[in-house]
Amino acid sequence: MALYGALFLALLVGAHAELPGCKIRVTSKALELVKQEGLRFLEQELETITIPDLRGKEGHFYYNISEVKVTELQLTSSELDFQPQQELMLQITNASLGLQFRRQLLYWFLKVYEFLSTFITSGMRFLLNQQICPVLYHAGTVLLNSLLDTIPVRSSVDDLVGIDYSLMKDPVASTSNLDMDFRGAFFPLTEKNWSLPNRAVEPQLQEEERMVYVSFSEFFFDSAMESYFRAGALQLSLVGDKVPHDLDMLLRASYFGSIVLMSPAVIDSPLKLELRVLAPPRCTIKPAGTTISVTASVTIALVPPDQPEVQLSSMTMDARLSAKMALRGKALRTQLDLRRFRIYSNQSALESLALIPLQAPLKTLLQIGVMPMLNERTWRGVQIPLPEGINFVREVVTNHAGFLTIGADLHFAKGLREVIEKNRSVDVKASTAPPPSTAAV
Repeated sequence: MALYGALFLALLVGAHAELPGCKIRVTSKALELVKQEGLRFLEQELETITIPDLRGKEGHFYYNISEVKVTELQLTSSELDFQPQQELMLQITNASLGLQFRRQLLYWFLKVYEFLSTFITSGMRFLLNQQICPVLYHAGTVLLNSLLDTIPVRSSVDDLVGIDYSLMKDPVASTSNLDMDFRGAFFPLTEKNWSLPNRAVEPQLQEEERMVYVSFSEFFFDSAMESYFRAGALQLSLVGDKVPHDLDMLLRASYFGSIVLMSPAVIDSPLKLELRVLAPPRCTIKPAGTTISVTASVTIALVPPDQPEVQLSSMTMDARLSAKMALRGKALRTQLDLRRFRIYSNQSALESLALIPLQAPLKTLLQIGVMPMLNERTWRGVQIPLPEGINFVREVVTNHAGFLTIGADLHFAKGLREVIEKNRSVDVKASTAPPPSTAAV
């Protein structure tokens, strides 16, 4: 009985476990690039260390070694590998240092050069070990962690929505890659605790040919569109001169029978065309491509000055958009294109037939007036969780059933030192800034 109870509990927990909306795989091909940039940063750190003077007395031998500087650092052999259970390991062997220093020696016996050489070498090695180990520790744990702090975890996308890239579990390392699961969920900034249930297919990562792979499920895009829907952004109202002239004339001609019966004050009133999405759009990802389905209401009315608007018609619009994804820099960008479009009446089939002449001009309005506005926003993109200074290049997009994968290589747009110094200066400014006033709080 206890065994059955434990099995039921495990199944219950698994059924409620949240799936990731975004996965990232870093392959071993990226490690050589990361290693070279990391070693360059370590070399720069070691060349700035301060070595204290070495002075003292050993029997009849007096010495004073000062102004020690590191002039050259060679890391001839190094390996950066994924290690199961340890995630990442950097191993450096056969490293050499070039030093420049000033020496003052006083001794009473001749033929002691070998002794002096051994003594000085041992002393310098001791001093270097005293200085290098703390520098390596600081570079590896403090400075590089400050670089990781530049990865966006939960941030705003614009003034309406934000995105949550929380890591859902510890990264999983194998001998050839490192896999990370992120929540990958959007949310309205006015409802930061709101969350869309993830019922989509879990994204998968199988490839290892490129440096990095990023996989997004349908949930990632659905949460974005529902967040904008809840924020009230998916609506458009055109009044008067904002309505294209040809469409204005066509709409007035189509509803001439209704307009001619109105009072003269209403007949010449500005025309209003309002589009309002009725439900959150939904994304469908298939091997053949990615589509977004939208259902919206279309309301046509006259807006006489200082009077209630007069509705001429209300119809429903079904549209299907194709979506092409791309990575630029570290942003996921989307290009939308209107593929299918139809309108029908909410009142009767007869009125739906009467709307057929409006189908083409309304579609043209969407293509010319609405789609550019949508693409201007979607092409700005949303940032992928990468440290500052690292960008994607040479990306390849592959669609699957329920998710898509983007493989890319990495490029350091900035050196590690530049990013870390910039981040360090920001932290210093934040720590030295005066406390806010009570009114500001």
